[in-house]
Amino acid sequence: MSRNVNLTGFGVVRQPKTILFGPGERRSIAGVVAAIGSRALIVTDRRMEQSAEFAEILESLAERGADVSVYADVEAELPRTNVEDLLAEQDGRTFDVVVGVGGGSCLDMAKVAAVMLAHGGSVSDYYGEFKVPGPTVPIVTVPTTGGTGAESTCISVVYDPDLEMKVGIASPYLEATAAVVDPVFTLTCPPSLTAATGADAFSHLVEAFTARSKNPEPGTQDRYVYVGKNVLTDEHCRVGIRLLGTSLERVMAAPGDLEARSDTMRAALHAGLAINTTGTAAAHALQSPIGALTHTSHGFGVGALLPYVMRFNLPERVPEFAEIGRLLGVADATAGDLDQAHAGIERIDEILLAIGVPGTLAELGLDADAIPKVAAQAMRATRLTANNPRELTTESMRLILDKAYKGDRSWWS
Repeated sequence: MSRNVNLTGFGVVRQPKTILFGPGERRSIAGVVAAIGSRALIVTDRRMEQSAEFAEILESLAERGADVSVYADVEAELPRTNVEDLLAEQDGRTFDVVVGVGGGSCLDMAKVAAVMLAHGGSVSDYYGEFKVPGPTVPIVTVPTTGGTGAESTCISVVYDPDLEMKVGIASPYLEATAAVVDPVFTLTCPPSLTAATGADAFSHLVEAFTARSKNPEPGTQDRYVYVGKNVLTDEHCRVGIRLLGTSLERVMAAPGDLEARSDTMRAALHAGLAINTTGTAAAHALQSPIGALTHTSHGFGVGALLPYVMRFNLPERVPEFAEIGRLLGVADATAGDLDQAHAGIERIDEILLAIGVPGTLAELGLDADAIPKVAAQAMRATRLTANNPRELTTESMRLILDKAYKGDRSWWS
């Protein structure tokens, strides 16, 4: 039997110590922070800093006597240099807790800052898995978008300009002490951000549900963060796929629909809990160099790639894609698995196009001449390529890119 099947019923999930979810839970932030300590560093971006919700957070912390320092210059895609700027600004200060408020880059910044404040050195010292030597400054994550799942993951992704690629810092020590997930924050998300983060969440769920089954030996999870598709992450994926299948288009059509916003944000949370141990795969490996070349958002990049990555991986994951078809309510349960799988993939295609995700890499702005370079750079992201259910080579990466550039959504092998 293939090693790409879960042979033992293995399961593992890593997650924050506490997760608070629901409309209005942002009012719990001050109490959560106060329970940890009184000196807080909050990292966010300019858009969030200017919001009424952020002012409410600061006011409630002040009422509890907290000493708060705010860094509001977090940049999209989190360049390594952005982290270094924060550390220089806060040099000499000590904190009891680091709070990330915002999208994925803000939450990743909180996690990296917590590592650096505790252990010092250079950001690059911690690239990879299990490089963080011990506990960090406690972390509280407060997502304001419904997509990245970064509130629940023990990985932080930074863009290293010297390497010209995104690099992960992955360690259980990066897991948040608490995640406060309030869908009300997402009501003010611009439509393009809602679409991009929703596409990101869908890519997480699909890549986690179809990821490689690594069948780790007992204790492997103490040495590696990404231990493969397993029975517990599959449950998170099933819930998240069902939720996004009915909520994402509703959110785009009616941005004020709090129920749809809640479903989308909960799907993203489940997706984060899944990829926390499965990891992501080909779509994410390819997006990094594409994003650097086109200066397009991460969510639109993985969303544009997903239809083509699904078709490439289909031969290794027909039963999983068939189940996705049933979860999305479009597959005929009496039909064969391959027909059900096609229905599931086509429904995801339909949702992504409906919310405005570019349908091809040409629409994303990629030059066809860049395909060989992108394929070669993507293969360097070994933490991601190792999770793909079908073996990846430079040639197969070029195949996916060529199909995605031309918009070929036929059933190719």
